[in-house]
Amino acid sequence: MIHLLGALAAAVTVLGGQAAAQTVNPSAWTWTLYEGEGPLVLANEIPDTPRLRATLECEPGSGVTRVSFYEAAAAAGFATARSGQATAAVEVTSTRGRLQTALRTDHPVFATFAASGRLELEFADREEVVEIGRAALPRLRRFAELCSG
Repeated sequence: MIHLLGALAAAVTVLGGQAAAQTVNPSAWTWTLYEGEGPLVLANEIPDTPRLRATLECEPGSGVTRVSFYEAAAAAGFATARSGQATAAVEVTSTRGRLQTALRTDHPVFATFAASGRLELEFADREEVVEIGRAALPRLRRFAELCSG
């Protein structure tokens, strides 16, 4: 009986923590650009926590950006990447709770995304969106500049 009560208390604590994590203040989320050794990363995160919504990642000068969505449903196959009127068919993979695709930085979809801050990944049954607010657009443009060859 004591073991059952202990397990129940642990479950309540875990579930309570998940509920609290889902009600995080929206202003806690930010876009952070990480430059230095290794890949360049632009992350939509809550700083100093493991919480991520999305990341853009590239090797500087490579011309290719990997776009990852976290907390997204698993999917694999093809989707449509869209920003403004520009579209592209992209391959999507899913591993360990992360949905990922790649875009060339010289493609019109990425150029429009760098200008507008909005990128949509459309599937037959749903859509994932990366939206970078006006205040963080300079970080996105810096990221695009460094990733491009």
